Amino acid sequence: MNHTIVFATNNKHKIEEVQLLLGDRFNLISLSSLGHMEDIPENQTTLEGNALEKARFISHAYKVECFADDTGLEIDALHGEPGVYSARYAGPDKDSMANMRKVLEKLKGVRNRKARFRTVIALVWKGSEYLFEGTVEGSLIESPRGTMGFGYDPIFIPDGCQETFAEMKLSDKNLISHRARATQKLVAFLLSTR
Repeated sequence: MNHTIVFATNNKHKIEEVQLLLGDRFNLISLSSLGHMEDIPENQTTLEGNALEKARFISHAYKVECFADDTGLEIDALHGEPGVYSARYAGPDKDSMANMRKVLEKLKGVRNRKARFRTVIALVWKGSEYLFEGTVEGSLIESPRGTMGFGYDPIFIPDGCQETFAEMKLSDKNLISHRARATQKLVAFLLSTR
């Protein structure tokens, strides 16, 4: 029997990525399926804190087993910025294009383009809490390329690749992405508890 679990997001790109990784072993439910359309609180100063805050909020509000994620782009030359503030780097509107423009502006003339995406997934499961982390190293290019993906994907090239995340097919991105790596740990845990 498939186990139903809530992913505390309404981001359809994230839902698609994670459902592909979960396959048919789990029935993934989004917040909109629960009727929850408002933003969830994200008041913490770390990815771990934000992921836990979101998972706890939804688990408590709806009495469900739930996981939430938080992802940050960490840029070496900017001392880890934008990090936990990645989605709102250019302001509260979560405007991906504005966020990318701000990053590229700050990196003008900077030779060190090293960066990483880091995802932390917090799971509230059978009365306990668990954290799973995934990281992918790469570098940032000077102008966006590609139309797939979301967020900073058009300016991020993973180490060992020629394409940005936004130029890759989702199935290829899911082989190496930060979210995929964290989700694989989550899936391995969930399968071990069945």
